Amino acid sequence: MDIHEYQAKKILSDFGIRIPRGGIAYSPENAEFKAREIGGSKWVVKAQIHSGARGKAGGIILCKNELEVAQATDKLLGKKLVTNQTGSEGKIVNRVYIEEVTNIKKELYLGLVFDRASESIMVVASTAGGMSVEEISKEKPETIIRSKIEVAVGMQEFQAREIAFGLGMDFNLISRMAEVIVGCYRAFRELDATMVEINPLVVSKGDHIFALDCKMSFDNNALFRRSTVSELRDKSQENENELYAADRGLNYVGLEGNIGNIINGAGLAMASMDMIKLAGGEPANFLDVGGGATPEKIVKAFKLISSDKKVKVILVNIFAGINRCDWVAEGIVLALQKIKIDMPLIIRLAGTNVEEGNKILKESKINYVEATTLEDAANKAVKALKKLGI
Repeated sequence: MDIHEYQAKKILSDFGIRIPRGGIAYSPENAEFKAREIGGSKWVVKAQIHSGARGKAGGIILCKNELEVAQATDKLLGKKLVTNQTGSEGKIVNRVYIEEVTNIKKELYLGLVFDRASESIMVVASTAGGMSVEEISKEKPETIIRSKIEVAVGMQEFQAREIAFGLGMDFNLISRMAEVIVGCYRAFRELDATMVEINPLVVSKGDHIFALDCKMSFDNNALFRRSTVSELRDKSQENENELYAADRGLNYVGLEGNIGNIINGAGLAMASMDMIKLAGGEPANFLDVGGGATPEKIVKAFKLISSDKKVKVILVNIFAGINRCDWVAEGIVLALQKIKIDMPLIIRLAGTNVEEGNKILKESKINYVEATTLEDAANKAVKALKKLGI
């Protein structure tokens, strides 16, 4: 789960990390009032969406008076902001963050992420702040500092100081920078985060260290024990289909193709998508209904797939182990009684009670094409697309 910049800043400030004065606004009038409340002579109006690279997309505007703050807010609110991270569909701006301008002396990058290869938390830092970490890796790889944190031990003071020295901090700021790094680690660990990124982390001309922009992501599976984090969720920033799926116990990721998939098990789903590609097709989604897919879950899956306008063919690929093919078949029949499906349907069942499952499908008289293997199912799905002239 992602959260907005202003929410991440509030969290980090609770862990001792300094942030510029700012406030959230939902209207031009509110924004003008916030600017007066914050004080100063210059402000930055920032669109609040779940994406980076907002500045390049026109989502960050520098203002020199309160009227400009109101005008910038009016320009951004309701606007669809398209960045290199949102894709062509973009995200709607429903709120903006008004922040005082900081006099910057030095820009840095600081990020904490899970390193699955070493099963540890990795701290990544760089003196090339203000650039995306991908750009830093490509253009200035020599500036990158990496430090692995052993989960069983945690962040040690000497590690934080080593990173601060590596960033070329003035001697009088080493301890403060170490405190910032440790604060980010504590936020990461104590809130079950999967990413904490401050970019840029700046040193002001007054020798203060500020988190000028930050992002945080959290482990969805841990939200049940992090109610304060869960309450920060903004569903308006999430993909509608992915949100529908998550709220109904389905694992869904939207893709760009036109063959919709209903599959049980993440491994089988990945293999099915690979097979579709090998057959010359493009998957429209990753949809895992889980090992215990009930008829009700299958109905929900069909509702989700059929609502995607990109989908032209539906492929159901079930290998039943702890599940049962007859349950899945009952769900398919029930779904087609409730939902009108006017596109080719390819079904492959295998595993527990496969004979009973196939019998239920055949006796139901539903319009579908039976497949016997994964390869056969993928080939028949692509063949059905070609018959449609796609």
